[in-house]
This record gives sequence, C-alpha cells and structure tokens, in this order.
Amino acid sequence: MNAAPPPQQRPALPTFGEAFLYWLKLGFISFGGPAGQIAIMHQELVERRRWISEHRFLHALNYCMLLPGPEAQQLAIYIGWLLHRTWGGIVAGVLFVLPSLFILAALTYVYLAFGDLTFVQGVFNGIKPAVVAIVVFAAWRIGSRALKNNILWALAALSFIAIFVFRVPFPYIVVAAGILGFIGGKVAPDKFKVGGGHGASDKNYGPALIDDDTPPIAHTRFRWSYLITLLVMALAIWAVAMALLGHPVLQDMGEFFTKAALVTFGGAYAVLPYVYQGGVEHYQWLTATQMIDGLALGETTPGPLIMVVSFVGFVGAWTKEIFGPDALLLAGFVGASVATFFTFLPSFVFILAGAPLVESTHGNLKFTAPLTGITAAVVGVILNLALFFGWHVIFPHATDAAPFSGGFEWFYALISVAAFIALWKYKQDIMKVIGACAAIGLVYTYLA
Repeated sequence: MNAAPPPQQRPALPTFGEAFLYWLKLGFISFGGPAGQIAIMHQELVERRRWISEHRFLHALNYCMLLPGPEAQQLAIYIGWLLHRTWGGIVAGVLFVLPSLFILAALTYVYLAFGDLTFVQGVFNGIKPAVVAIVVFAAWRIGSRALKNNILWALAALSFIAIFVFRVPFPYIVVAAGILGFIGGKVAPDKFKVGGGHGASDKNYGPALIDDDTPPIAHTRFRWSYLITLLVMALAIWAVAMALLGHPVLQDMGEFFTKAALVTFGGAYAVLPYVYQGGVEHYQWLTATQMIDGLALGETTPGPLIMVVSFVGFVGAWTKEIFGPDALLLAGFVGASVATFFTFLPSFVFILAGAPLVESTHGNLKFTAPLTGITAAVVGVILNLALFFGWHVIFPHATDAAPFSGGFEWFYALISVAAFIALWKYKQDIMKVIGACAAIGLVYTYLA
C-alpha cells in the first residue's frame, strides 16, 4: 500500500481504505502550519504516490488560498473529493483535524488540571525550530518549481516586501497577485501559462493518476442539483447543530466560531485578533495569558494553527463550568468540539460547492493565469512566515520595538539549520525530523 509506483507507470486509483489510512496519518503528522502541511502533502501525493500532478495540485491550492479558512485542510478536502467523490472529501477534511482535536484537548486538560508542562514544553522546544526548517523548506520547494521565469520571481519578491516591510494584509496581496496574473496572461501569456512546471513534474515524478491532461472525471462536473442539495444539507446540519446546543455558553460559541470561520482570510494569524477580542474581552472565556499559551500549543501540535479555537472552546467551557464543577473534563471536551465543528464546517461547503467549477478551469489560461500569479505571491508569503517563526524561536523574548533583544538561542538556531539540511540535502522524512528534534528539545530542556 505504501510502495511508490514504478517511475513510468501511471498509479492505480487508491482504494477508499488506502486513502483513509493516508488522511489519518496526515492528521497526526501535519506539523508546520499551512506551509509545512502543504509541503508534506506535496511530497507524498505529488512526488511519491503521484495521485495528482503538480500542476493540478497547485491549481487546487490556489483556489483554496482565495477562501476563508485553513487552506491546507481545504486542499486535503479537494484532493479527497477528486479521488473518492463527496465522501472522500469529507473523510479527508475530518481526519485532517480530528487527531489535532484530541491531542490539543488532552494537552489543554494537562495545562488546566496540573499546570506543569515541563515535559510538553521540552518536546515543543525541539519541534519549534523544526517547524522553522519545514516552512523554509516549503518555500524553497514550491518556489523552485513554481517560479519558472523572472516575472514570477519578481511577483514573489514584491509579495514578500509587501507583507514583511509594509505589513500589507494577506487578502490584498492575493487580490493584487490575481489581477497582475490576469493582466500578465493577456500581455505575456507564455510567462503565465504553467501553474507549476508541468514539464518538471513529468521529468521528476512520472505520470500521475490525476494528470494535467486527464479528462474530467464524471463526478467532478458541475451540476446545479448537486450544488443546491449540498447547500441545503449544509444549512440543515448547521441549524440542527445549533439547536442541539442547550447551554447558552455553547450557543454563543456556535455563533461566534461560525462568524470567525467566515473572516479567516489571510490565515490563522489574521483571525487571531478577532478570536482574542471575542474570547478574552467580550465573552471572557479565558484570560489573555491563557490565549498566548493556547497559541503556543496550537503552533506545535499537528493540524491547522486555527485549531487554537479548540483550546479557546475547552478553556471557556471549563471556566464557565457548563456541566457543573464535577464535570470539567467533559465540559472542556464538548466546548473544544463545538468550537472545532463550527469553525471547520464552512470549509467543507466552500470546497465541495466550488471545486466542480474550479476543475473546469484548469486548462483555461483566462482562469489559470491569475492563479499562477497567486502561486508566485504565496512563495513570498511563506518566506515571510518562515522569518516570523524563526524570529520567535531564536529571539523568544524579543519585541517589535526591540527585535533582537532578550538573548540569542543559538542551540535552537542550530537545530533549525540541521533540520533544514536533513530535509533538503538528505531528503529525510518530515515526521522523522520532527521526532528527532522533539527528542533533542526534551533532553536539552531537562539538562538546561
């Protein structure tokens, strides 16, 4: 099941069970935020298993980048849907976040019940520099394949300058890149007609199951009946779920996290101020210090960073004692589940409703040129994210006013460099690198 297909042989369609096991594995190893998660999926699905070509992978990713919500999870839903219809997308999306929900709930319980996170902190101290390496590696991997000419390199550089120097919000960068791509497709179509280097994909990886020239699969064609049925069922699920939330705190969470899911343009960091304002200041589910601790947990557990909402839900239901003082663990887990459900439900709707339309455009320059521009911009954004993570890891006590204060963590800088070399030069498995870094961080924390 895990063996890579022969280089020149087109892979067979994986069974639903094989896909299920892969999505489950991905849910446990999806560290590194969206850039790291996308890198993991690219390495496994495009390079190794060849379930989808790089061009089609990037085409789907670019659509996900336009949507509110976690783009890596949405990409998993998209590919799962391509392979095994609607249920394939649902399973891929659920398994992407389910392990994270249980892991984060368990860590949050330890955090609230015992307050001693020395062991957990030690593991995370090692994982954080590995995350930096994974994100840098993702920027290099995507950039080396997607930036095929000087114009796309210039777009990536402009994107990086815009977000790093001028703090331009990510949605504006996406829109601007899409417009420039559209114009570029008219003025210089040869520079924008390749989404990710089709020739390079064939040369490096061999034919894919869903390749650039694969005819549209029957279930991927747009149908009004499917769209209407999907929207009606999604609204019904949301309404029934809201009606089942008997406690006022849970009802507030359902409404609040539904709104949060619809404003998460620009990734988790863009929506965190909104979650902070609602969870800390308005509803007072948790304190500001707890919110910061929750972000640290969210950054270093598998799954999307926006999974920090499950921490907020857990702490809020625990603090408000929604089931009484003797059922705090149950209250916390229910709160975390409610926050997770209402945050991620819209992602399934966006992908399952929009993917048939997107699939019909993958060979049309009018639609692909803007998405090619967005791909170039994303490389710059990922590089900025790598610098942001690296700064927090190497200068953990620094501030915006004094960006290099508080001491330089040379040991964690070395871990980052070693992890990057392991990924880049020695082609090591991402999960093995994360495990090794976690063990090193744990030992160093106890010895320091």
